[in-house]
Amino acid sequence: MEKQEEIEKGKANNFEVSFSALRKDVVNVQDFLEGLKNEEDQNVVEMADKIEELKFHLAFICTYVQISHCDLEEFDDEMSESRQEVENLLKPILDDVDSNVGCKYNMDRVLPSLMDNIDECISSCHRSKSSATMTDEQLDFLLLNLHRLSKYLAEQIFPLETQHEILQTVSGNMKDFHGLLVNGCIEHEIVQYVLPQFQLMAERVSFFLWDYRLHSRSRLFKLAHLLMKIIPIELEVMHICYTNLKASPSAEVRRFINQLLEISPEVLREYLIHLQEHMKTVTTPSTSGALNIHAMIEFLLIILTDMPKDFIHHGKLFDLLARVGELTKEVSTLVHNLEEKLSESTDETSCATLDLLKNIELLMDDLKHGYLKAPDTYQCCFPMNDGPLFMHLLLIHLNVLLDSNSYSIALIKDEIKLVKETLEFIRSFFVKVEQGLYKDLWARVLDAAYEAKDVIDSIIIRDNGLLHLIFSLPITIKMIRLIKEEVSNIYEKIPKNSSLTVLNSTKMTVENKSLTAGKIIVGFEEETTWLISKLTSGPKDLDVISITGMPGSGKTTLGYKVYNDKSVCSHFDLRAWCTVDQDYDEKEVLVKLFNEVTGSDLKFSKDIDVADKLRKQLYGKRYLIVLDDVWDTTTWDELTRPFPKVEKGSRIILMTRQKEVACHGKGITDPLNLRLLRPEESWELLEKRAFGEESCPDELLEVGKEIAQNGKGLPLVVDLIAGVIAGREKSKSVWLEVRNNLNSFILNSEVVVMKVIELSYDHLPHHMKPCFLYLARFRKDKKST
Repeated sequence: MEKQEEIEKGKANNFEVSFSALRKDVVNVQDFLEGLKNEEDQNVVEMADKIEELKFHLAFICTYVQISHCDLEEFDDEMSESRQEVENLLKPILDDVDSNVGCKYNMDRVLPSLMDNIDECISSCHRSKSSATMTDEQLDFLLLNLHRLSKYLAEQIFPLETQHEILQTVSGNMKDFHGLLVNGCIEHEIVQYVLPQFQLMAERVSFFLWDYRLHSRSRLFKLAHLLMKIIPIELEVMHICYTNLKASPSAEVRRFINQLLEISPEVLREYLIHLQEHMKTVTTPSTSGALNIHAMIEFLLIILTDMPKDFIHHGKLFDLLARVGELTKEVSTLVHNLEEKLSESTDETSCATLDLLKNIELLMDDLKHGYLKAPDTYQCCFPMNDGPLFMHLLLIHLNVLLDSNSYSIALIKDEIKLVKETLEFIRSFFVKVEQGLYKDLWARVLDAAYEAKDVIDSIIIRDNGLLHLIFSLPITIKMIRLIKEEVSNIYEKIPKNSSLTVLNSTKMTVENKSLTAGKIIVGFEEETTWLISKLTSGPKDLDVISITGMPGSGKTTLGYKVYNDKSVCSHFDLRAWCTVDQDYDEKEVLVKLFNEVTGSDLKFSKDIDVADKLRKQLYGKRYLIVLDDVWDTTTWDELTRPFPKVEKGSRIILMTRQKEVACHGKGITDPLNLRLLRPEESWELLEKRAFGEESCPDELLEVGKEIAQNGKGLPLVVDLIAGVIAGREKSKSVWLEVRNNLNSFILNSEVVVMKVIELSYDHLPHHMKPCFLYLARFRKDKKST
């Protein structure tokens, strides 16, 4: 037994001798390669990529010889391949550089020695496993080579991937910190407890890099998992630096601390982002404490995102980074405790969460009074033109944020709710009164509302989020509360028996009759004749006539005009009209169609097949069905299944804002894309609405036509404008006032236009909605840069 131990000890000593010789040769070659950078030789410039690749393979061999005790898969093949790459790369480099440079570094002697020592070390790995416990010098060399490997991957192979950049940063920090220990800049006792974690970290990074070489699949997933394991060691290093080394007289230590200040915020950000993603896999929004943890993570991310900026007092940066590091450690512990105790009592976790929330609140207070430079105050000035529309859409936007489970919103959800409720109260006042009486107050409301939107959105997307969170948001909320108090005081002076109408923000379906009954219809004579012809003549097959156009272009009005034409009514056996709500219920729509076709008002139980009953009613008949305001192709497919395709000359009129839907539903006839009103048609509509059978006075003709042109050819808008002036004094001064403040008059006088715009706003892609709200701040026809 003792003899066997002696043999093993001898093998280990031989390995150490071989590895020591290899290390010396590699250091000489690395020095030679670094020295080439200073040579003004075109050959060296052209060999830059080969030099970097050679460094990589040398680091690779040294790394995996050192951890050969880990029984790595396909060790022989991979090491032999790298050994061959070293020889293939080094020989041409030596041949191409100036011989004097090679002699300067004794490369004629180093090359054969290097190759022999590589062979001996690889061979020794079979005869003797390297020790699982490393000396400080051995660990230092391993960390140096791991940094070279991760640096090569980050810069040469994956230059655009943040995670590889973070791995390079963390491995570099660990290398530099451990180098301070080896060089005697740090007392061994201070870091004794963390040294085993350094070797564990080194082995984890080594395993990842080896696995990547053999199996590149799931690389990013595995890298994210690796970062979650090794970044906590950087947090320990930050803690050591803050508690034990910030007053160190060593220039090397101070340089390392400055390095941490510069690059650690990005490392911590990446760690917290991965922590958030990890939480999504182990918790749900209803998990106790999860929402608070998300809010805390978001707060720390906002700080780390803004940490490089100059509004943090420079002398307090390290102190702030250390506190953020400590809080990050606590949040990490909470997440892992939450994961382990999901099925158990969470009282302990809840207490820890509350303690951490208190620490977060303390830091927020210190940020305001110590760490941050207070920003210059600024006041948003919102143009009056589209104020009511902006306010209406802003409240929709805030409701969407409140309904979201996004953790980027969790931090300020209470504040968003407060802003929304306060603005709703203020808006309810302004839809009850004449805004002209409170013009200055309305202007302040819009300024505060826009500032609230700007501040909230900036915090959510972390755009100067720290200043907005600590300073701007509280100031804006205070401003809005003061305006609410002022409005409340005015409310009390309004007589209680006043007849007032409050604008309802809930969605309503704009039915055809509310838009067409009693309306004056002008223009579209050619389109009307064409539609009637398509409905009453042509092929016996079922045909679909689609009418498309932007909101307010008159699709519904034109369709209603044709639908009620005498020749159309007499041509069809059955007719039915249905407006399709965006959030429609298929069965409700089919019931409505059935009742219109049969002239009844029946209710159907859930188990009745309404589609089948409707199909039977339509079968064998010449029918006309109008589907108004269909938003998507799925809706069209679902609603048209019951319609029999028999050769009776039946027709379907499809009205939609979406050309895609019109093309999808197309039968024989091409869709009609509804044009805008011509200027003379717009004026005719306005004149008839305002004066009835009478003619417009000459003194109002010019300004009247200018007002009509502001409708941009949209019948709905022209009709709304006409409704505004019809109820006002018919004098030039009044009409000029209407012309100059047209948007406010329209938006305050008609709920319908709000609903039309709201439907279109709701249908925008999510990423376009904030853009739409942003553009609402600019005056009409103003160019934005």
